[in-house]
Amino acid sequence: MAHSVCPWWLGYLLASPVRRWLGQDPVKILSPYIREGMTVLEPGPGMGFFTIPLTRLVGPSGRVIAVDVQPKMIDALKRGASKAGVLDRIDARVASPDTMGISDLRDRMDFVLAFAMVHEFPDAAHFFREAAAALKSGGTLLLAEPRGHVGEDGFARELTAAAAAGFAEVERPAIKRSLAAILRKS
Repeated sequence: MAHSVCPWWLGYLLASPVRRWLGQDPVKILSPYIREGMTVLEPGPGMGFFTIPLTRLVGPSGRVIAVDVQPKMIDALKRGASKAGVLDRIDARVASPDTMGISDLRDRMDFVLAFAMVHEFPDAAHFFREAAAALKSGGTLLLAEPRGHVGEDGFARELTAAAAAGFAEVERPAIKRSLAAILRKS
């Protein structure tokens, strides 16, 4: 699969509130898995469509680490989080295209949200190894890929890469226009 990253300007469309009305409500998608006080890793947050709701779900004692390869996405995310009054709960980082650069987070994450981004990572196996290293034992990863970009075969390959990194599939939540799986680190 060719590696390409969503252009930064498309982030405005992806962050639109219309997306909620089309069936991708971050609170409905995430609230079954997120509790107050959690530490969450969100690779590929774009302009913060999920990030800001995540900060509200983890509450004042929680933390969200948002990692993106595009500085313009991170800048927009910070502006939105500042307006929402939750910037103090976010560690927003710019990563390189080949790695998330999160070795300092080893065994510290409770949850990883990989929403519509693994197909953009140059090496899915490397992504899942980094995510597994960051997660605590028993931690959870929500993998969701857009059906328009990733088919059943591609999703199966991602799940195989996740299993090789130590993840077990727990469930397949229904998320509109997405292939999704809840994975648990053993």
